[in-house]
Amino acid sequence: MQTTEKFNQSNKDNKGILLLTPFFSPNIGGVETHFDDLVSALDKRGYNVFVQTYSPITTENTKWLPNEKRGQNIFIRRYRWFGKTLFHKLEKYPVLDFLYLTPYLFIRVLFFLIFNHHKIDVIHAQGFNASLIAIVLKKVFKKKVVASTHAVYELDKASSTAKLIKTILDRVDKVLCLSNASANELVTFGVKPDRIENYKYWIDLESFKPLGHQKLLRQELSLSDSFSVLYVGRLIEKKGITILVEVAKQLPEIQFIFIGVGPLAAELNQAEQAIKNVRFLGKIANVDLPKYYNIADIFCIPSQYEEGYGRVVLEAVACGVPVIGSDKGGIPEALDQTVSILVEPTKGNLKSAISELHLDKPKYQELADNCRQYAEMNFSDKNVETIIESYHEKL
Repeated sequence: MQTTEKFNQSNKDNKGILLLTPFFSPNIGGVETHFDDLVSALDKRGYNVFVQTYSPITTENTKWLPNEKRGQNIFIRRYRWFGKTLFHKLEKYPVLDFLYLTPYLFIRVLFFLIFNHHKIDVIHAQGFNASLIAIVLKKVFKKKVVASTHAVYELDKASSTAKLIKTILDRVDKVLCLSNASANELVTFGVKPDRIENYKYWIDLESFKPLGHQKLLRQELSLSDSFSVLYVGRLIEKKGITILVEVAKQLPEIQFIFIGVGPLAAELNQAEQAIKNVRFLGKIANVDLPKYYNIADIFCIPSQYEEGYGRVVLEAVACGVPVIGSDKGGIPEALDQTVSILVEPTKGNLKSAISELHLDKPKYQELADNCRQYAEMNFSDKNVETIIESYHEKL
């Protein structure tokens, strides 16, 4: 297998990559932030990147451009689509989810490739809906298809959805999984292990870093200068938002700060009014997040489901903030006990772990001191090499 360094030596080998995804910034989410990092990394390495996606469909009141050019060779085309909170209601129903996300994007991308197929060498499909589109386009335009997954889907291997996923992934050229938990699930569906390779997210370690001056940052953001627990993410039930609010009620001496958008925003607005130690800051631009991580003492990810990887925990650790959270899905693969306490995410367990680090200053400081080095070792942009190698593997 070639290395990334060899790829960079040949300008004539600058492949054209079609990144196909229903979700892309300025839609807010960890996966969307990963896509921003991915296209930036590819651009720096001389690839021509063509993004085909929708307008923001889970983030309300967000400005977006139908056509955008970034860097030297990133070309983004967003197609207007409806929904806002509709996706969160439909994702429990695979057929409705498919009808919502797939047919219109297929039609638009088909027309894009009719006129631009000569610019594309690899279709990189994100998720199963995009992968279904990609395997049809592969037949028509004879392009290589790489499929990436970003979640653990918690499906019965005998279900019709699991069988459909196997059928789709059997027809792509390479499957990239974000965690062993995700890869193992696909194997139970019948996908051959030798067609799967794991990759890791990475983050901008120059942006996400310890800033110091925590007290001044809290003053600037009108937050109290007290021991603080931060949550950043989608505001949906399975993320454990309600449980973390219940924990906040029982720990009045600790400040709980919530950042994000989603269906539970109204519930958090009410909680902020009723509970003195709860602050809800709503939507924060990704570029501003390092400042908010730096005001926290602990980052909490209380996910009630098999989280794909939890990109936010990478960002928190890079800023020197230890993590308390769920031991589900890919999170235990992203973090170890030197920077985190991972538990079954019940109210009692989360309360106990938060209280432990609040009261045990030496243990807290040990975890905090380990964070930055851990991030530098595990979350640098060298992780993009696995993805780039998949583009160049011979079939």
